[in-house]
Amino acid sequence: MSTPVTGPVAAGSPATTFSVALIGELIGRGVRDIVLCPGSRSQALALAAAAWERDGKLRLRVRIDERVAGFLALGIAVETGRPVAIITTSGTAVANLHPAVLEAHHSGVPLILLTADRPAELRGIGGNQTTDQVGIFGSAVGWVRDVAPPSDVSQAAALAGEAYAAAARTPGPVQLNLSFREPLSRPVQELPEVREQGSVDEPPDEPRRIADAAHTVVIAGHGAGPDAEAFARSLGVPLLAEVSSGSHFGPNLVVAYRGLLDDPEFGGRVERAVVFGHPTLSRQVPTLLNRPDVLVHVVRGVTADAYNPGHRAATIDTSVTHDGLPDETTEGRGWLGSWVHAGRSMLAVDPTRAPASDERAGEFAREQLAVFRQPVTRRMLVESVWRVTWPHDRLVLGASRLIREADMFVPGKRIPVHANRGLAGIDGTIATGIGIALSSQDSDGGSASGITRVLVGDLTALYDVGALLFGGGEVRPRIQVIVGNDGGGTIFDGLEVAATAPADAFDRVQYTPQAVDLRALATAYGWDYRVARNRGELDEALAASETPTLVEVPLPR
Repeated sequence: MSTPVTGPVAAGSPATTFSVALIGELIGRGVRDIVLCPGSRSQALALAAAAWERDGKLRLRVRIDERVAGFLALGIAVETGRPVAIITTSGTAVANLHPAVLEAHHSGVPLILLTADRPAELRGIGGNQTTDQVGIFGSAVGWVRDVAPPSDVSQAAALAGEAYAAAARTPGPVQLNLSFREPLSRPVQELPEVREQGSVDEPPDEPRRIADAAHTVVIAGHGAGPDAEAFARSLGVPLLAEVSSGSHFGPNLVVAYRGLLDDPEFGGRVERAVVFGHPTLSRQVPTLLNRPDVLVHVVRGVTADAYNPGHRAATIDTSVTHDGLPDETTEGRGWLGSWVHAGRSMLAVDPTRAPASDERAGEFAREQLAVFRQPVTRRMLVESVWRVTWPHDRLVLGASRLIREADMFVPGKRIPVHANRGLAGIDGTIATGIGIALSSQDSDGGSASGITRVLVGDLTALYDVGALLFGGGEVRPRIQVIVGNDGGGTIFDGLEVAATAPADAFDRVQYTPQAVDLRALATAYGWDYRVARNRGELDEALAASETPTLVEVPLPR
């Protein structure tokens, strides 16, 4: 345990004494990042966090909007793999964490919510900024403690230990609802010593052994990670891996899996599917898994629910293994080879990128000039972003048409890709990307020497515009927010409602047209701005930049 406080850290303020001790105990257990929003009732926690940052024990990020702060913390936790603490004041401040809490719950991302509150005697009397904060997040938070106003630091170690263990074990969000009486803070006079605590890892479950079987496919959804790719190679079967799965690479990858699943000669012959993670990007995958003639094995990740459409899974496990070599029989090699080759043939090759002979050098130069002047399409946009992104970079994809375009067309490449697919909402994408950028580029343990690119549609960008704000003294990472701007929610154009609803009503309530001046928006928040109307401008705009940059890419509806 941390050594006890040897003297008063804040004479006359139990709130500050306790807050300093609590955060010190969280640091001792592994917390390295805290995100906070300002407030009165939470001031002791905020000032304690600032003191620990000055002491070099943690990284502190300050935001004025709790919704932004929640997703920023989520991005940090995604990148670091550690629980991140969030400090808020009472009232609606707590409620504004709810979208990020839901995403963290459904994606298995560890967060520790330190929510300040009034003491019991000030609740239920119509007090200002006072509501029922205990249980406000419902089942999305699996561990909650309502802590009475502290008189000393005796509870700090136990509360920190329980909260950290619960967040890391699930993993997911937990809540410490902390009541404070006045005086709400006093200057921090000294910090206790922090002693690192060893974590107690639970033994993993025994993996299920999966035998060879004809006409098997491996499906990798969000959160699958590289295990799905390794397992597909071990079995020697096709890998149908979504672009944000962490498995979108390798020799068994079938990029054009949607079209093949619709084909009776391919999808119609599937007899067994092994599913990793949480697939969300196609209708073909759940349709396949609902077929009565397909045996389904589910390998659940850290998400709240196992992915089990139709409740048809024969087995649900935390891990699987395959003993032996890939299926090298004629039938097995033919099954894998047919999927891989057919998938590649379905992706049209861009002839303008083919090399020219010496005799055609002049003609090729003219062709290339024409190529550079081509208007940007969605496929061109996702392929260009994918092409310039490498393992030392980070790529974040928003919930828009663009992630589906990427899923359909980009080739295999082992790069870090994230998308908030727990609930697949459009909220918080920019904030999540900034959290990933800050942590991956941090000098203390960050592994990304490159840039973070966040690829979103225009509505996704506008929904999270507050994330563009960096307050005074806040770190500004290397990041590009690339906005495919088609003037509204064109993702709805592909749904059945587009063919049945009156056009004017559809545009107003589904497409929701917008004409925001993104250049002015970027300027208002202090971001650099680039616009890319053709391929040449796009290639230039995607070059790595040292300052936060908003890249607008106009797209046709």
